[in-house]
Parts: sequence; C-alpha cells; structure tokens
Amino acid sequence: MPKVALLNQNGSQVGEIELNEAVFGIEPNQHVLFEAIVMQRASLRQGTHKTKIRSEVRGGGRKPWRQKGTGRARQGSIRSPQWRGGGTVFGPTPRSYSYKLPKKVRRLAIKSALSSKVLEENILVLESLAFEAPKTKEFKSVLGGLSVEKKALIVTADLDENVALSARNIPGVTVVTADGINVLDVVNHDQLIMTKAAVEKVEEVLA
Repeated sequence: MPKVALLNQNGSQVGEIELNEAVFGIEPNQHVLFEAIVMQRASLRQGTHKTKIRSEVRGGGRKPWRQKGTGRARQGSIRSPQWRGGGTVFGPTPRSYSYKLPKKVRRLAIKSALSSKVLEENILVLESLAFEAPKTKEFKSVLGGLSVEKKALIVTADLDENVALSARNIPGVTVVTADGINVLDVVNHDQLIMTKAAVEKVEEVLA
C-alpha cells in the first residue's frame, strides 16, 4: 500500500497515512484518462451556436422575377442559400455536446488520476483544514507552509464555507468536496491536497 506523510496545517509531519491500493495504487490507464477528460470538456461546451436557415432570414417573400421568358435562371426567393444575404445550409444549431461514459470507465479514470498524483509525488494529506473565519492571508500562509507554488486542488470531506471563501481569490487554487472530485480538476492542477477525512470518504466510495 502506498504511504504518504500526514501533515498539519503548518506543514509539519505528524505521522503517516496508508492509502488504499485499489484507489491510489493502480497503474494509471492513460487512454481512459484521455476519454474522461474529453467527455468532461465536451460537457462544458455551451453549444449555443446558431445560424439562420432560409425560412428565418428576413425578406424574400416575393418571387424575384417570373419563371420563364427573362433568360435568367429561375429563382423563387432572394433568401435562397445561393443568394448574398440568404439562409445558411446545414449551419450549426443549438445542441448539447455532453455524453456519458460507462460507470466502470469513469471510476477507473478517477482512480487513474489519483494514482498518477501518488506516483508523481504530487499529493499531500492534511490532518485537517479549518479556519475560524474566511481569511485569504491565512490560506496563503498554509500554502506557503506546504511549499505549494503552482496550481493546487484542495479536497475537503464536506463543504466548509470558510475554507472555500478563503481560497476563492487565490489564482490557481480550487476547492472541491470529496463528492465533487473529478478527473479534469485532478489532472489540471499540479498539486493535490486532501484532508484525511476526504481521503477516507473517497476510498469508501471507490474502493
């Protein structure tokens, strides 16, 4: 079983914690990770693109000229696609890009992402993380004590308003709960910082 240091808020080691091998110790499946990231990014697309088809473009109610006898090609509307200002053929319409991967694939993807952080030694486990009031300065001092200089994902067991508000204005720092942990966030941040309670909660769900 992989072991990592258990730290307090000041960055001092207070012990060790054994991580569940079924969650944090598997061989990362890169293809499944890729598929999960593509799925999440697709779900984030707004899909609000829209062009007008010939029935939606203003004007063009009258036939431009009579059918026969002018020597010109027959035309029914000045808003046909071949006309300047006409409708668009097969243009984009509003739609959802989201889709779902099978449940087992999604579980393997998050396990692979967590195991990657362990292999890269980019995971920190805190005994606890709490503030008496929302203080960005205090949160920055915690990150300084942990020697975190890059993008960091903070995972807590449950929603803590003081922690969330303290980290909200720090660039590159994201706070999520153990229930909301996802592949894109884990991969997109350089450092993964979890509380001991969050680790236990994630292991309970995924093991």
